[in-house]
Amino acid sequence: QVQLVQSGGGLVQAGGSLRLSCATSGRTFSSYAMGWFRQAPGKEREFVATIDWSSSSTYYADSVKGRFTISRDNAKNTVYLQMNSLKPEDTAVYYCAAAGKSYGVSRAQEYDYWGQGTQVTVSS
Repeated sequence: QVQLVQSGGGLVQAGGSLRLSCATSGRTFSSYAMGWFRQAPGKEREFVATIDWSSSSTYYADSVKGRFTISRDNAKNTVYLQMNSLKPEDTAVYYCAAAGKSYGVSRAQEYDYWGQGTQVTVSS
């Protein structure tokens, strides 16, 4: 069993930055691909970014490419999402997730464990 506990998020003005963290329990963190998703009110959950187990490969949604950076620290069992140049349309609840795969994945169905979600609100 893997537990994911998220921190970070909050309210920021457009153009600002935030960093989300997702700390995981268990000794097998380094064997999991990790991802971030988000869900805005009235919309379906959408993929944001993913990273493979070794940090050698990352993949982003077009909407965040060049602005967001996913990273991980396997020694700390933690994955991060650095969000820069935030826009009002980035407002959503953000979720981290762990997939029992070595490579990054973008489909929510392939993730086994989910964090509790954290609100990010970007004001215009």
